[in-house]
Amino acid sequence: MTEKSKFMLRAIELSIQSAKAKGGPFGCVIVKDNNIIAEGFNQVTSNNDPTAHAEIVAIRNACKNQKDFFLKGCDLYSTCEPCPMCLSAIYWAHIDNIFFANTRSDAKDIDFDDSFIYSEINKEIKHRKIKMHQMHRNEALEAFKIWDNKKDKIKY
Repeated sequence: MTEKSKFMLRAIELSIQSAKAKGGPFGCVIVKDNNIIAEGFNQVTSNNDPTAHAEIVAIRNACKNQKDFFLKGCDLYSTCEPCPMCLSAIYWAHIDNIFFANTRSDAKDIDFDDSFIYSEINKEIKHRKIKMHQMHRNEALEAFKIWDNKKDKIKY
């Protein structure tokens, strides 16, 4: 069995444990230098947190363990193709590779359908289902100006 298979099978094990408990059927591990540095499983319903997807939980754990918000040099193994939120977080964390088992179509078949979100992202703001209202831009730009001129900022 390859190392990659071992990592995916661990993620699958986590997803099965979660599905049998109070979470959704998703698991994830993050690997660096052929070692698992973090694990996560879906905790949306158990924590009443809509952002507690397996990938997000694993990324939070990896960043905490590595004491860094960049996960360059890491691979992520997820039991399902990441949703739009998780995919964004993976990009923000600068993870090198994503390995996944189930597809978004497989997830849709069991009522985890993200196609609506994918379609919303591509719409103009005025055509989205959740109405967006811009306000106090000039006042809010002050923080951006401070950040832009800050000499000791940590870019991410």
